[in-house]
Amino acid sequence: MSKDIKSVEHSPKIHQRNDPQHVNDRTFFIDASNQSLTAIPLEIFTFTEVEEVHLENNQIEEIPQEIQRLKNIRVLYLDKNNLRSLCPALGLLSSLERLDLSYNPIFSSSLLIVSFLHALRELRLYQTDLKEIPVVICKNLHHLELLGLTGNHLKCLPKEIVNQTKLREIYLKRNQFEVFPQELCVLYNLEIIDLDENKIGAIPEEIGHLTGLQKFYVASNNLPVLPASLCHCSQLSVLDLSHNLLHSIPKSLTELRKMMEIGLSGNRLEKVPYLICRWTSLHLLYLGNTGLHRLRGCVRRLVNLRFLDLSQNHLDHCPLQICALKNLEVLGLDDNKIGQLPSELGSLSKLKILGLTGNEFLSFPEEVLSLASLEKLYIGQDQGFKLTYVPEHIRKLQSLKELYIENNHLEYLPVSLGSMPNLEVLDCRHNLLKQLPDAICQAQALKELLLEDNLLTHLPENLDSLLNLKVLTLMDNPMEEPPKEVCAEGNEVIWKYLKENRNRNIMATKIQAWWRGTMVRKGFGKFGELLKPRKKGKTSPKDKKGKKDVKGKPGKGKKK
Repeated sequence: MSKDIKSVEHSPKIHQRNDPQHVNDRTFFIDASNQSLTAIPLEIFTFTEVEEVHLENNQIEEIPQEIQRLKNIRVLYLDKNNLRSLCPALGLLSSLERLDLSYNPIFSSSLLIVSFLHALRELRLYQTDLKEIPVVICKNLHHLELLGLTGNHLKCLPKEIVNQTKLREIYLKRNQFEVFPQELCVLYNLEIIDLDENKIGAIPEEIGHLTGLQKFYVASNNLPVLPASLCHCSQLSVLDLSHNLLHSIPKSLTELRKMMEIGLSGNRLEKVPYLICRWTSLHLLYLGNTGLHRLRGCVRRLVNLRFLDLSQNHLDHCPLQICALKNLEVLGLDDNKIGQLPSELGSLSKLKILGLTGNEFLSFPEEVLSLASLEKLYIGQDQGFKLTYVPEHIRKLQSLKELYIENNHLEYLPVSLGSMPNLEVLDCRHNLLKQLPDAICQAQALKELLLEDNLLTHLPENLDSLLNLKVLTLMDNPMEEPPKEVCAEGNEVIWKYLKENRNRNIMATKIQAWWRGTMVRKGFGKFGELLKPRKKGKTSPKDKKGKKDVKGKPGKGKKK
């Protein structure tokens, strides 16, 4: 599920982006990220007009006092460095609006400097080993719109957090909250709350006061029930309740008309809540590992659904109503008890990803061959019945990019794999393959070929013609050509061996052709005759010719 993401384009050296913001040779953007820097380059402080500086993912240990020269800076990213303290000069950057100090071992006492940045709108402190938020930050910063605190050791929020009346997004994932921080319920501008992976046992009824809440993440907690008042969060479009202790969800949530994404995986629902069928705007529905034995017929109403996860349930057949979901792009049916697919499956004309791993198919389900848009097919059988073949008609899936058929009993692969122009990943691990078809060398888009734990002894001699192949795994095969020690050296050594072996074969063929021609020219007869086994007492044509020439002459040692 989508969360707070900061996307930055990185450059291999200090990069100045001038184009639309470049006026009179002034620089407004500098990117010095991913450079293994141990200190901030002093030349950066000469660009006094700069407004955005990226220094993330280096090894910087301190911020020098010269930072105060950057009086116009609005954005500063220093995440993923080795900062332990912050210099007082950082607090003088009165124009700074976005600051990221995540993934640094900063002393919490040093964070007091941040409280002087009164213009700050976004503050990210992910995984900084925080045990509490400095109260002065909540008291002095009145313009914060985003506060990122994921991956710390917080058990509660200071009561002064209520001063953050402009706060729109707060990220508290992977902390140690056991009680929902009720202070959030008076921050009426909140649009996103992320409390995934905590230990929260209840959500207060006051959550209903947040009428502007759009995304609410409380997955992997200890919630047995939800408050009925959640229905008052009328703008809610994303609700992640996965991996809690829920048996049902309140009927009042039917009123949430803008719901587009809901996660219920890992709860003991045992049946699909009926109200879900009322959310016809749903795009993503997660129902994996919820104890389902069947699917409600009304699910066919979810005509806008793009993603449906029904994995790890007890379905003994693929529900026919799924075939009515014409806009479906991703369907997860892994780890059920399905033995057959409906013939109507082909009506899912937009389906791109299909997961069928770990079911009870007795043979390859050929119904999938009607899915012309399919790009990824997962049909590895890590438990139960094993597939013994893949049909040649697999070539019908011309859009297929990734095929996962691991953990089966395949002895051979279809020749038609060579005529699949978009195939990039072929996972055949843990099968009984004895050889690969030579046609596999024609699958020029192939990037990964996973073959470990099979019965292969030889590789096709032209396999090195797969120029895009980057990953080839051959462990646990009784390899002879190339031998195991060559295979262990990696692709380049394997390619070299195949090329040299191919050249030897070509040379041998030329020598054999020369020898054949020579034998014929010298009168030993046609090559085919030379290969025929001679019968006892019979002589060769040359022997007969020699006897004819001396006809009538006495042999040596004989009397006339």
